[in-house]
Amino acid sequence: MGKPELRGRDVLRRAVRGQRRSVALGVLLGACHQSGEAVVPVLIGLAIDQGVVEGDAVGLMLWLGVLAVVYVGLSFGFRYGALAGERASVTAAHLLRVALVERVLAPEGGAEDGRLPGELANIATEDAKRVGAVAMAVIVGAGAAVGLVVGAVVLLRVSVTLGLLVLIGTPLLLWLGHLLSKPLERRSETEQECAARASGVAADLVAGLRVLKGLGAEPAATARYRGISRDSLSATLRAARAEAWQNGVVTVLTGAFIALVALVGGRLAARGDIGIGELVSCVALALFLIGPLSEFSWVNAELAQGRASAARIAGVLGARPAVDPAPPPHHPGADGTPPPVAGRLRLRDLSYGPLHAIDIEIDAGETVGVVAADPADASALLHCLGRRADPEHGTVELDGRALTALDLAQARGAILVAEHDADLFEGTLLENVVAAAPAGARVDPEAAMAASGTDEVARSLPDGAGTAVIARGRSLSGGQRQRVALARALAADAPVLVVHEPSTAVDAVTETRMVAGIKEIRRGRTTVLVTNSPALLAVTDRVVLLRGGRVAATGTHGHLVGVHADYRTAVLA
Repeated sequence: MGKPELRGRDVLRRAVRGQRRSVALGVLLGACHQSGEAVVPVLIGLAIDQGVVEGDAVGLMLWLGVLAVVYVGLSFGFRYGALAGERASVTAAHLLRVALVERVLAPEGGAEDGRLPGELANIATEDAKRVGAVAMAVIVGAGAAVGLVVGAVVLLRVSVTLGLLVLIGTPLLLWLGHLLSKPLERRSETEQECAARASGVAADLVAGLRVLKGLGAEPAATARYRGISRDSLSATLRAARAEAWQNGVVTVLTGAFIALVALVGGRLAARGDIGIGELVSCVALALFLIGPLSEFSWVNAELAQGRASAARIAGVLGARPAVDPAPPPHHPGADGTPPPVAGRLRLRDLSYGPLHAIDIEIDAGETVGVVAADPADASALLHCLGRRADPEHGTVELDGRALTALDLAQARGAILVAEHDADLFEGTLLENVVAAAPAGARVDPEAAMAASGTDEVARSLPDGAGTAVIARGRSLSGGQRQRVALARALAADAPVLVVHEPSTAVDAVTETRMVAGIKEIRRGRTTVLVTNSPALLAVTDRVVLLRGGRVAATGTHGHLVGVHADYRTAVLA
């Protein structure tokens, strides 16, 4: 059922490999640019030897012309190499964002478990951006390496001592830079986790702002966010100090190394082992080496942050699915299409979370109420019916077939679970109502709006059903959102509809109208009402009482009210 564990290095490898053309072009142009930079001191030395030392004016002009051509090549190489690197970085980050969104929205679920929406958004933005930047780091690092090699070869031609000094000292500096990047990698990962947590809490607080104001809980919410934001700030400062410390130490080591190269070159010139032009070339090459070595410091920092972000992305992309996404064997009807759904529902010895050995059988077209003394029982039941989770033991059967034997889309198309906290989307009110309605549905959207009381909502809005609704329906009141969500569920015309507490935010008159509308529009269709509302339970064919995770009683609403004390407590208290 679970996928093989995805590691951060796999994410980095795929991100760079997916942009191999742009990365290869950037590496090629970057290598040419750095090689040209390394050759410039040599050309200057030759110009000095022929034009100044030997007094050859023609030779001087010749080498100056060559220098001009080289600088033009350097300009174009840098420009288009940087363009290729930026394209690779941005594209890699975009593809990671798409992959993350696809994984979060995948039918099998599991990626969002234990993560706030704001945290997932942070991973899909900041972490994806940092991993994408690794493509540019690879290009810069490869170009710097080529520049160092070319510089070392030139120095070897001038002096074996100088060349060996660069060839031995450079790997040592790179190794020290890698060691210094380890604390930054750890602190960068902590920084991103704290920042994602702060973003997630902020998003949740903004989404629940109306409720917080109603409860007068703004001070507590503010104090909570300040604490989390303070932790995020501390983590960010620790990461910044680690990066500054790494850059500072690497800069000191690089400066000392360049000074050593210049000192050795100067002593060689003083002894007459190398000429004036060669000395100028050596000093200029020593100064040139500052660039590639400094770039390696930047590359190390980018790789450290990229590895930390890649590990967080791997945690989402490699998350274990909540349900088995493997396609089941196909059992088409005689004409090659899936058989129609009658709507017979059976929970057979089902155990999941707080639920234990639940046995419930619902006939096609029946309306059954489920009363849960503990909200956790209702939540677990909805998870199993909507196949957001598979039972730990037992099965949920639809028309005699286990839901696990059905394709996820097929199962969720047959059984629609309309949860209490369903969100609305950006668009008009009517677009929200018909969002899940299949082509040729027997339920007219206007009928669904009338049955749920949404027509009254539409009449109260400036543009009626064409009024724009902002994300999550925040432009509507709680009762209005509930009615629109119910209308959407009714318009979907699913063979089996499971509705969870659809009337908690509406008045008694509206609830009575909703009860009559549900009964009429769902006539002949299987309907499960998971609710403690007496008005809704009164129109059901029978009611099942869950208590302590087990079926405690079954009967009509009126009968259970009269004979079962626990039922009266759950429904009438």
